[in-house]
Amino acid sequence: MIRIKYWIIIFSILGLGFLSVSTSAQHTEDKGHPLKVLSYNLRFGELASLEELAEFIKSENPDVVALQEVDVRTNRERAPHQNGKDFITELGFRTGMLTAYARTIDYSGGYYGIGILSKYPFEKTRKILLPVPEGSNEQRALLLADVELPTGQQFTFISTHLDHSSSKVRTIQAKAINKALKKIKQPLIIAGDFNGQPDSPEISKGMRNWLQACSPDFTIPSQNPKSKIDYIFYRPAKNWKVKNSYTPQVTLSDHLPVVAEMEIH
Repeated sequence: MIRIKYWIIIFSILGLGFLSVSTSAQHTEDKGHPLKVLSYNLRFGELASLEELAEFIKSENPDVVALQEVDVRTNRERAPHQNGKDFITELGFRTGMLTAYARTIDYSGGYYGIGILSKYPFEKTRKILLPVPEGSNEQRALLLADVELPTGQQFTFISTHLDHSSSKVRTIQAKAINKALKKIKQPLIIAGDFNGQPDSPEISKGMRNWLQACSPDFTIPSQNPKSKIDYIFYRPAKNWKVKNSYTPQVTLSDHLPVVAEMEIH
């Protein structure tokens, strides 16, 4: 009888140990991978040097960055200190991040478009042109990057910049965004300058199937913000958790950047 009780105790201890290990493993599996996202319209570097912009990005230590109004080898009268510079390559070099770039238009001897910086490698990148309906000012696009995390997880990160001409044009572009991204199965983040305020049709209706990760703070003009037109959206909810969001008060552009600290599960 004593020997039977002894083995019952031993098995009970082993069982508790196994339960403890299983619970610990489950807890580890549930813990998401942290990801800091930044989006910034650079205004083609008119108000700051590339060194200053890179230093700001480094100070925030983001994992991925969506950039808008990114010049490559242009010659602008309004920004002569940036003439001939390759913004995306130089920002990548100065921040130590990997780069992707999408030209949207030719401009003043070079290119004008959108970019992505990333700490992590890309499985692939691609550009999708957005519609240019009547009343549009210029061609706009999506830049998509499938980002590979050290955990083996992947997510699709998208930078965009919608037309500033009218809400009608942006609503058409928002519809095109949803159609273009509908078939992507892995977790998504889309960030950029949407040129629409939160109650505009292109945001309130056009992006209603997305969750917003950024703070509601105004983003333009940077010196005295009165409107919000810069966003970070994500989906699906089950793959993401937003830990924190804020709008850095930095005046290196006419826009304020937006930041979200997230976890991917």
